[in-house]
Amino acid sequence: MASAPRLLLPDAPALVAAHGRATLLTPDGELLELSAAEVARALEEMPPPLLVHGPATARRLDLPRFDLTFDLLELFAFCRPAQLAAPTPRGLAMALDLPLPRDDAAAAALLPEMATALLRHLALGRGTPLNRDAATLAAQMEKAAGWPWAPAVLAALGAEETKPSLEAHRVWRRLPEWEDPGPAQPPASFDVSPAEARLRLGQILGEGAEQRPQQADYASAASGAFAPRDDRGQPHVVLAEAGTGTGKTLGYIAPASLWAERNGAPVWISTFTRNLQRQIDQELSRLYPEPEERRRRIVIRKGRENYLCLLNLEEMLGQAGQPDMGVPLGLVARWALATRDGDLMGGDFPGWITELHGPHAIWPLADRRGECIRSACPRYKQCYVEHSIRRARTATLVVANHALVMVQAALGGAEGRSEDVRPLRYVFDEGHHLFDAADAAFSAAITGAETAELRRWLLGAEGGRSRARGMRRRIEELAGESGGGTAPDLLTPMEAALQAARALPGLGWVARLSEEPREPASEAAAERLTNPTEVFLRAARRQVLARAAEEEGLYDAQCDLHPLGEDMAEAAEALERALKRLEEPLTTLRDRLQARLEDEVEELETGDRIRLDTAARGIERRGLIPLKAWQAMLQALRAPPPVPGERRVFVDWLALTRREGREVDAGLHRHWLDPTTPFAMAVAAPAHGVLITSATLLDRRGDAGLAEEPEAAWAAAEARTGASHLATPAIRAAVASPFDYASRTRAFVVTDVDKTRSGQVAAAMQALFQAAGGGALGLFTAIRRLRESYQRMAPGLERAGIPLYAQHVDAMDNATLVDVFRAEEDACLLGTDAMRDGVDVPGRSLRLLVFDRVPWPRPSILHRERRIHLSGGDPKGYDDALARHRLRQAFGRLIRRGEDKGVFVLLDRSCPSRLLAGLPPGVQPRRLGLAEAVAETRAFLADESAC
Repeated sequence: MASAPRLLLPDAPALVAAHGRATLLTPDGELLELSAAEVARALEEMPPPLLVHGPATARRLDLPRFDLTFDLLELFAFCRPAQLAAPTPRGLAMALDLPLPRDDAAAAALLPEMATALLRHLALGRGTPLNRDAATLAAQMEKAAGWPWAPAVLAALGAEETKPSLEAHRVWRRLPEWEDPGPAQPPASFDVSPAEARLRLGQILGEGAEQRPQQADYASAASGAFAPRDDRGQPHVVLAEAGTGTGKTLGYIAPASLWAERNGAPVWISTFTRNLQRQIDQELSRLYPEPEERRRRIVIRKGRENYLCLLNLEEMLGQAGQPDMGVPLGLVARWALATRDGDLMGGDFPGWITELHGPHAIWPLADRRGECIRSACPRYKQCYVEHSIRRARTATLVVANHALVMVQAALGGAEGRSEDVRPLRYVFDEGHHLFDAADAAFSAAITGAETAELRRWLLGAEGGRSRARGMRRRIEELAGESGGGTAPDLLTPMEAALQAARALPGLGWVARLSEEPREPASEAAAERLTNPTEVFLRAARRQVLARAAEEEGLYDAQCDLHPLGEDMAEAAEALERALKRLEEPLTTLRDRLQARLEDEVEELETGDRIRLDTAARGIERRGLIPLKAWQAMLQALRAPPPVPGERRVFVDWLALTRREGREVDAGLHRHWLDPTTPFAMAVAAPAHGVLITSATLLDRRGDAGLAEEPEAAWAAAEARTGASHLATPAIRAAVASPFDYASRTRAFVVTDVDKTRSGQVAAAMQALFQAAGGGALGLFTAIRRLRESYQRMAPGLERAGIPLYAQHVDAMDNATLVDVFRAEEDACLLGTDAMRDGVDVPGRSLRLLVFDRVPWPRPSILHRERRIHLSGGDPKGYDDALARHRLRQAFGRLIRRGEDKGVFVLLDRSCPSRLLAGLPPGVQPRRLGLAEAVAETRAFLADESAC
């Protein structure tokens, strides 16, 4: 029975932790500063603590995970589902619009106020549709896991007598069903003039906005990608570099949105990183501020593995009564009703829910193993992915990523759907990453992981916990649904395919990688030892170990494919035959499924047609495409080995993969020598217009910028983006940054630190971080060195009141770490490549950037070949350009607004001056000792008047 809502706060101590120490506010109001050991003893005598991020708190105090806490993050996720906040006291205060705590004592005092604000928000909204089942859900979370917030939540909802039930978890019953928009209408071909692009930009910015001539110039240049195409296969391509601070995003949104509205077709905006996808989505609120219109016009598209699978959620409800699953599944159910598009990875799902409860509670909710059964799924009409695919057809702007765009182009549409129309216009932001994205998208590998995944898809779960149904169940269902009389037409090739699939690696293949042939103990053991794929993998491993340089055995190893090892040729031929035996029945099965669609037009129901088409496309995509690629790779082994120095279309090599020093995979890898070739042919050429843009598109080798070698710089940019493979010359545009780098930045190379000694590097970085008072990003070229440095730096920095976070150390994903770093103005962060690029942290939160060493490209067989053949005869210059670009890209993180200040430091005295010449105009790097660098960093950042 409903009762009056009331605010019921737990009688709990408030706990805020630093490294090895904590601030504790007792229920009696006493404020204590305690060591980690003292905290542990004090909590034994008190109720469970009120805190923010229990696992991170325990780790900072070097304590076991808390059995029970009043974690404000869980309350936030329940009361404000699908809203984001940095998982720290300061981050929550910002999200709740409360005063920001100045220190740990203020943060501890603020925690009860945060709980009050959240419960009051819930009480005020108790009559809304979102909260219709909230009380039932909270009661179930209490029953299953003893969720400590449940009594307070039920009191706020005025529903303290509510009975628990799993019914509230069945969110699909309340989700809307998608509707097919029908075939897309042919778009018009109106262009967007430079003047119109400028006018639209002014409308987006609004009256009284800061006038940035560079932004208007950039929008004018970008409009060239939206002119009507003159010849088939010859899109209008614009290469546009926009210096940091230009306002690039709104600059290209202006002509892109105008073209889409005018012509009735979406423009696809593609990024390399999830961070930029989210930033672009936020910027688009200025174009379409009304939420419903924005949802209709803007669609975020990612791969299927990013989204909540409702069928997975339904199947996991059997675990909702388990103590470790009751709370996370309840929080996911709350989020599923409020989310904009169901994106679990980088969308509006708080990444820290995974950190609080472990990946096992969240990751299985997405289709991470390709087990989607498409139209056969009972939740198909509510599916978030299917919603986004259909909304994208009628959207104005689709914000996607390079990987998805390239995969869809290769397959001929969204997930290979023949009815989908390819985008006519693309904007590739972070265009400097097109080479790397294409390299990943158009590569192939015959490895244990890849081949075992195909076996699992075909045979289904052969052990362990998986709902992989296998092809037998899928085909038998189809045969039964469309009439038993013709069932043998499908079942016979299916049986042949399933038998042939046993030539792929079986369960336990990783452990057998290092096994030597011996007398088998049983028939099953004999089958495993003669499995043609496993024999091939063992031969690959043997050749790598024989020819790779001797090392510690901790990292991946590789070797050239030729000359072939004595057992490689025979193993490859046997595997090729086995793959052919699998391909033939799969081809027959696909053809017969497609024939039914043509031959039984009048008999088939719509649902049956969808299932048949889905099955045929699944066999093509999941089976035949990789099988053809693998056979082509194996056939190449029979060709004459390449002549030394010969340029090849593909680069093939053998590799042994290790994780934490343990062998986990082996196999044959193939990459395009120049991956922009397939990108240009499959993605760019079919389009009508392509804008490729970045803040670091060009390689500038000095203060003179493009004045030195303008043609060479542009030619290199065209080669790295694939524009050089297109018939129509690209339109070139470069807009300089409006920032005054000479006065707002400093750049130092420290000359008295030995980069090979991790202790010296950690000590130097710590001293610089303390001189800046925090707000520092430390970048490493190796994870091992990052972890070692963190262990050395964290205690001293925490004692100085500077929190230190680290990628590959903290239980947070990259997006969450960046959110924390942005919210905690004096925090420091250690990271690798992912933190160097695509991270937007304006203001004082990032005022110092320190590299542990020059980020040279990592030596590998693939890089060796590209260095020889793609360098224009200057291999050394090829490496220089890559390193110079990485330094310049990192430097761009420092200044995001005109009033920002920042210091760039490189702890590598061997850095050639030619690399530093690529920093922005006006920056004069200086070489000096650590003590002087520390002093100058402190003085420059402390002087607010310096400019």
